[in-house]
Amino acid sequence: MTQADDPGVDDFRDLSNADRRPDRPGGRGLVIAEGVAVVERLIASPYPVRALLGVRRRIDQLAESIDDLDVPAYVADPDVMARVVGFHLNRGVLAVADRTPPVDLARMASSARRLAVLEGVGDHENLGSLFRNAAAFGIDGVLLGPGCSDPLYRRSIRVSMGHVLRVPFARLPEWPGDLKWLRHEGFRVVALTPRTASPVSLREAGLERGRVAMLLGSEGPGLTEEAIGAADVAAGIPMADGVDSLNVATSAAIAFHAAGGC
Repeated sequence: MTQADDPGVDDFRDLSNADRRPDRPGGRGLVIAEGVAVVERLIASPYPVRALLGVRRRIDQLAESIDDLDVPAYVADPDVMARVVGFHLNRGVLAVADRTPPVDLARMASSARRLAVLEGVGDHENLGSLFRNAAAFGIDGVLLGPGCSDPLYRRSIRVSMGHVLRVPFARLPEWPGDLKWLRHEGFRVVALTPRTASPVSLREAGLERGRVAMLLGSEGPGLTEEAIGAADVAAGIPMADGVDSLNVATSAAIAFHAAGGC
């Protein structure tokens, strides 16, 4: 491919706008993967791949992965790619896919033992890092409360190294009522927060016992009082004097490991 106006690469055009959710202005809701490793994970995921675009070296690296895919793989030089996508792409290859229907919340909860529940995690990089940690420590799913950004946004997928595509997630429609529903389903809801007067430690919280839903809040304000009040227990991570909190993805990794993660 030598022309940036080739209609075959329209899925890749102006990605700063086109990767928004379908309900956002200008967005088409495509799942967009960048880089060889992330594209390979997209190909292995349930999301139906539509096409690939990359420089020759990167497309050749993906030869085995795309051998059975009946989709176009467009080869272009870096300057043509930049004119198509709207910026220079250091990773040299992109793939786009369609979204799949949302995961059924009740079905996910019925088969899970360890869940992450998020409130107000709106930063795409924090969200991507958190999903990568969830995959690393064998968390069964991520539930998204109010104020959480879209896990399938391009930056979240990139930061997660594609693991957003393998960890199931669902949105919670009622907040904080769905925390009570989780308790009814047999989960012990543990709120991770440094704000309460005397939170128990992660060891005292017993995250490795039974079915547990670990509740994490946003950078800065953290969990709301309503969310903490709907949990069974508030737990904190002991830290050195002068440090009051950790990045939410870091906190999540510690909690996921304490919950018996891989």
